Amino acid sequence: MRFAVMGAGGVGGYFGAKLAHAGHDVAFIARGRHLAAMRERGLTVRSASGELRIAKPVATDDPSTLPPADVVLFAVKLWDTESAAQAVRPLVAQGGVIVPFQNGVGSIERIGAIVGAGRVMGGVAQIAATIAEPGVIGQTGTMARLRFGPVSAAQQAPAEALLAACNGAGIDAELVADIRRALWEKFVFLTAFSGLTSVTRQPIGVLRADPELRGTLEAAMREAWTVGRAQGIALADDFVLRQMQFTDGLPAEMKSSMLNDLLAGNRLEAPWLCGAVASMAQAAGIPAPVNATLYAALKPYCAGTAR
Repeated sequence: MRFAVMGAGGVGGYFGAKLAHAGHDVAFIARGRHLAAMRERGLTVRSASGELRIAKPVATDDPSTLPPADVVLFAVKLWDTESAAQAVRPLVAQGGVIVPFQNGVGSIERIGAIVGAGRVMGGVAQIAATIAEPGVIGQTGTMARLRFGPVSAAQQAPAEALLAACNGAGIDAELVADIRRALWEKFVFLTAFSGLTSVTRQPIGVLRADPELRGTLEAAMREAWTVGRAQGIALADDFVLRQMQFTDGLPAEMKSSMLNDLLAGNRLEAPWLCGAVASMAQAAGIPAPVNATLYAALKPYCAGTAR
């Protein structure tokens, strides 16, 4: 299959490298020092499972130079969604689909408004990975999973083709029937995890070991779960409990990508995460004081900070 990876950071770089290593035609769309390093030294993925290197990846900062793609793996930060969607629109103009593997729960609609709703499936990436240095993706732990699914019957065939490609590349992938529920399942956990690790500047091991912080983490999840249920998402009754059990199995040193961005002085995705929970809750008349407080504490840093 022919893939374009829009955003070759932790998510796009890792899974794109796996697909390229398996022999698929993969083009990476990146920028700056990361792009320069990929062109000069290739793309390297370092994880507990070993090291994978793509010696001569196709890498560009201009999607218009690429041929049409069967699948665009869309993994840019949330504030770049609209501009990135405009940039890759020609790649799916004659067919193909975009699968956003972003945080938040609004990517299908945001991208679909630009490229056409029929061109966008839903996707969830579960991995702790980041750009360790230009040209190098570093993964924490071993969890690396993709979940995706169609939002219309016409997308079933490309979804199945993507699943076959992932399976052939050794990627833990699942084709799900209710992709919107899958998006919310990640969202409930991620809003709490990203918000609290960022406000405390601490990894998950510190949060789950402290009774007060652990209670705050669970309360933030519970608020997001309540908002999702109010919107008709079929989240299980015991979902928050199971997420807390899942949290106990994560590497103690795991940090959210938002905390990494905060420490680096970059922009933050908080408006689309804890901020989104707070705003959706307010609109529905649901109390969400934990997420509202997390967002308020992070607002001074959302535009990035000078270093």
